[in-house]
Amino acid sequence: MLKHLFIENYALIEKLDIDFADGFSIITGETGAGKSILLGALGLILGQRNDSQVLFDKNKKCIIEGTFYIKDYDLHNFFNSNQLDFEENTILRREINAQGKSRAFINDTPVNINLLKELGEGLVDIHSQHKTLALNNSEFQLAVVDNYAKNTDTLKNYQQEFKTYVLLKKEFEEVKEQEKQSKVDRDYYQFLFDELEASSLKIGEQSEIESELETLNHAEEIKSGLSKTSVSMSNGDLNLLSSISEIKNILTNLSKFNPEIKELQERINACYIELKDVSSEIEKLENEISYNPARIEEISLKLDNLIRLQQKHHVGTTEELLEVMNSISDKLLNINSLEEKIAKLQLEINRKIEILADLSEKLSKNRFQIVDSIENELQSLLVSLGMPNGQLKVEILPLSDFTLFGKDKVKFLFTANKGAEMNEVSKIASGGELSRLMLSIKSLISQRNLLPTIIFDEIDSGVSGEIAAKMGNIMNEMSASMQVIAITHLPQIAAKGKTHYFVYKETDDELTRSAIKKLNNEERVVEIAKMLSGEKMTETAVKAAKELLN
Repeated sequence: MLKHLFIENYALIEKLDIDFADGFSIITGETGAGKSILLGALGLILGQRNDSQVLFDKNKKCIIEGTFYIKDYDLHNFFNSNQLDFEENTILRREINAQGKSRAFINDTPVNINLLKELGEGLVDIHSQHKTLALNNSEFQLAVVDNYAKNTDTLKNYQQEFKTYVLLKKEFEEVKEQEKQSKVDRDYYQFLFDELEASSLKIGEQSEIESELETLNHAEEIKSGLSKTSVSMSNGDLNLLSSISEIKNILTNLSKFNPEIKELQERINACYIELKDVSSEIEKLENEISYNPARIEEISLKLDNLIRLQQKHHVGTTEELLEVMNSISDKLLNINSLEEKIAKLQLEINRKIEILADLSEKLSKNRFQIVDSIENELQSLLVSLGMPNGQLKVEILPLSDFTLFGKDKVKFLFTANKGAEMNEVSKIASGGELSRLMLSIKSLISQRNLLPTIIFDEIDSGVSGEIAAKMGNIMNEMSASMQVIAITHLPQIAAKGKTHYFVYKETDDELTRSAIKKLNNEERVVEIAKMLSGEKMTETAVKAAKELLN
């Protein structure tokens, strides 16, 4: 339940600090005094969107803090799963600076607005005037049935699965579209890959081909030069090897007389061995090299092909061509894997369909089971609210496809008059009938769902007198198991409350401020008397106020 509310620098509220009681509390005040402002501030600590324009003093931050007693409510899992400290007296706080930036806290721990809203929805149900119109909304009607049927956990599980199912279907369609496009791309990429693969690309291949081609194109010139060199080294007039051999022998004979000559002899010997080896290599190379037109044509074509491929793929080396080939290979693998991915997604979708079918069947079963019960209980409540012939029929219509709420659509049909044809609520119910019907539904749901606090903002719209008193009785009965706070203009309802708060305006030379106070018994008589007779209070009104309070 809401125990305490602190508001600073919000709208017309400069500073407000007030305790709330359990049971049935009433809030009254003249139009424009600030009752809706109070609800707006409370809404902020329950996770509603903020507006920097609501600051009382534009140069200061706004602070709203609510203390809630939550010991008797099953909220430990929420606090544990979100790593928050559980306190019997939990404090929700919201701060808004002059720039409109907002901060939220749960027991002094910073949290995001979504988390604040999630907790707030489990603490307070604010029923504003426009929510009565939600009776015409099929989703609201379905939510009423689900609340009564205690479908909350099953529906939550279903909706988690449904959201995954929707994402899987979206991904499935995207992959199918990719596959459709890939059929066009696949042949093109396969052609490019086959062309590169047929070229038998190797790292360093281009430089090797260019070197070999240079040799073959100058084969005769190279062979002639090598032949002359070979002759000069081992034959002919120069006979380099023979001359060095003779020098080596002379130095060998002299080396025994002088150690320096021995060193020279060893160096000459090394030269001789090296030159002899060079001579052999020259002869070998001379024999290997020959002019080969067929080979020249073969590797020229190979080189031309490499250059053509490089130009085609906008690269400059064989190594880069290999990278292009690997990239194309990856694309082909991805394209070829789409069919496998589609099959896998289809399996996942089929599994989700089975899960959704099972959960939606449970939801539907629970909904159908409570139809008679909810109709009968609502009829009894409507009778107690002065509608002896009021009837609400709950139609559950099966749907062919899964929706966020299962495979059912709910339609409320209503009549307030005996013998009258039932029709949709929006087409037949008056404002007062809507108010009574909504209160009946709220009363019915509150008996089956443990909610700490419900706040009614003028749910008595369109009614008066005896009917208003009966509505007050219903709210008073609800307060036996929860905290009920009603904002009202009707004295018949105001008199039913256990505690009465009065919202008023204070004006000085500079500013107008909203304030609230808890009324004592005497003040309460005066307020209800004014509600009965207007600002000019009469003895008759005072007497009537006392009778209402008694």
